[in-house]
Amino acid sequence: MRTTEAIPITKVEASRRESVDFRALPFGSVFSDHMFRTRYHDGAWDHGEIVPYGAIQIHPTARALQYGISMFEGFKTHRTPEGDAAIFRPDMNWRRLNRTARRLAIPEIPEGMFMAAVEELVRLDRAWVPDPEDGSLYIRPTCFCTDENLNVQPGTDFTFLIVTGPFGPYFSGELGLIASTEYVRAFPGGTGDVKVGGNYAPTLLATRDAQAAGYQNVIWLDGVERRYIEECGVMNVFFVIDGIAVTPALEGTILPGVTRDSILVLLADFGIPSEERRISIDEILAAHDSGTLSEAFGVGTAATVAPIDRLGLDGRDIRLEDREGSVARRLEAELQGIQTGRIDDRHGWLVRV
Repeated sequence: MRTTEAIPITKVEASRRESVDFRALPFGSVFSDHMFRTRYHDGAWDHGEIVPYGAIQIHPTARALQYGISMFEGFKTHRTPEGDAAIFRPDMNWRRLNRTARRLAIPEIPEGMFMAAVEELVRLDRAWVPDPEDGSLYIRPTCFCTDENLNVQPGTDFTFLIVTGPFGPYFSGELGLIASTEYVRAFPGGTGDVKVGGNYAPTLLATRDAQAAGYQNVIWLDGVERRYIEECGVMNVFFVIDGIAVTPALEGTILPGVTRDSILVLLADFGIPSEERRISIDEILAAHDSGTLSEAFGVGTAATVAPIDRLGLDGRDIRLEDREGSVARRLEAELQGIQTGRIDDRHGWLVRV
């Protein structure tokens, strides 16, 4: 469904695009010329508008600042050989955004408004979509409560924004992870399976500790027994054990990643068996000792597929080889080929602009 009414657009006087070098651009550091914004008040969303990217005003007592009533999404657009801008599976992000909205008592975002805003924003700033070898255009929808009120209750006034920004490769070099038993990311009945802003700030201390220990990020364990692996850093995680790709099951504490879903589909395409189930530290250590653990990799929007070459588990340091022809490398090539239009979009995942 798309909205049929044109979105009002106020264009920038001069684009900043020519001053940006896509080839060495850190994630989330530069943003495109325009953004979409709309407001929910008096029980309904405004039609919305596209305006130059820039600062916004917010009251210091807004509930987003005071109580964390805030959510976001993230997905990408790639440039195809034909020169199109191909948005990857935005419908799944819209559905997940509204799952989060329901959890935070935020009014749902209409599909027509969401899709029309995304497509028009990408069309307007398509010059910001890098060539495939230089990266992609990241799309970040954000919604937060702007009620000027310190009462702890559901909001009545919200702002919804969509910004975009180009970035290059997310990871380079080795990816080492260490399991955290001191901190947990999520717990049953919490918000681990939705994308709320408050999920991320509590992970920063554990991440800093992991980096001080010589790793890049954290393996998150379950919040009850602290033995079962759930996520790695800000990604879903897969292990290849005895030829089977195993990933933790979605049981209410793990974010249902769009890339995770895509990888499961591609594994089936390749004829590689997969399992979604609980997987413990003990199983990973036993598989490594028996020689059946062949690889591990994280999957997510920004990184796509990131091979893991080091695991810190129960005081042990496991090394894994990142080799050509691995399951991770095959999946990475296939997924990036589909995203950039070099491989047939056989599952209908792309929206071309």
